Amino acid sequence: MKLDMHCHTKEGSPDAKVTLLDNIAILKEKGFNGMLISDHNSYKACRYYKNLENKLDDFTVLCGIEYDTLNSGHILVIMPTDVLPKILELRGLPVTLLIDIVHRNGGILGPAHPCGEKFLSIFNTRMGKLFKEKLIQKFDFIETYNACEDDYSNSASKELASKYNIPEFGGSDSHKEDCVGLGYTILEKNVANETELIQYIKEGNPAVSDGTHYFYTTKQKLGKANDILVYSFWFYNRFLALVRGYARAFEFKHNPKLQAIKYRKSKYIDL
Repeated sequence: MKLDMHCHTKEGSPDAKVTLLDNIAILKEKGFNGMLISDHNSYKACRYYKNLENKLDDFTVLCGIEYDTLNSGHILVIMPTDVLPKILELRGLPVTLLIDIVHRNGGILGPAHPCGEKFLSIFNTRMGKLFKEKLIQKFDFIETYNACEDDYSNSASKELASKYNIPEFGGSDSHKEDCVGLGYTILEKNVANETELIQYIKEGNPAVSDGTHYFYTTKQKLGKANDILVYSFWFYNRFLALVRGYARAFEFKHNPKLQAIKYRKSKYIDL
């Protein structure tokens, strides 16, 4: 089964230019069997698809999220079917708390582009560098091919997956039409929904990745000026994490599924 496991949609990501239905059409034309919606801290596209009357029988749309942690960049999260927790739409959790929440609720997660851009990629953050060995073993998969990353980033990610025997996910990280389907994941069995994918991964079945590099990223267009955006993201993420703080605390207090988990604001939590 061939899937693009990192797709952004116009419905859920403010920086995306491709609608969910256009994503599906392009991927079907390229011979894909499915996709993972992975919008930034949003399940809007997932809710939109679940409310469609005419869903596709020959194409699997999986609902996931690309979560902005406080201290470890972007993490791809997949929860069981029809489980779309509000807490995952509230950016700013420390990565260890995110791992705890996801696993307690039956989901799986793994770092997006883990060896990529500073602040956005876990092993290019202070947290990731300090606790690399412990963190990597808590993930269920690693994104080892991202069409928007360079050869070094993808190769380093593949080496980590191989070293720790962790399933590989690959995706386009597409925000524009010409990037859709440039990265992919191959599974040995078909999965029809998120729960089946989670079971497939937890059973230790293989997942491998590959793709074609996308040459028109913002980073490549800006060159060294891209550093300004990278550091701007750090401030942007910290500011929005602070803004979402009250809402996160409210969720921990009033959501029965979260009440067993102690809400901790600290960046560094025992691993």
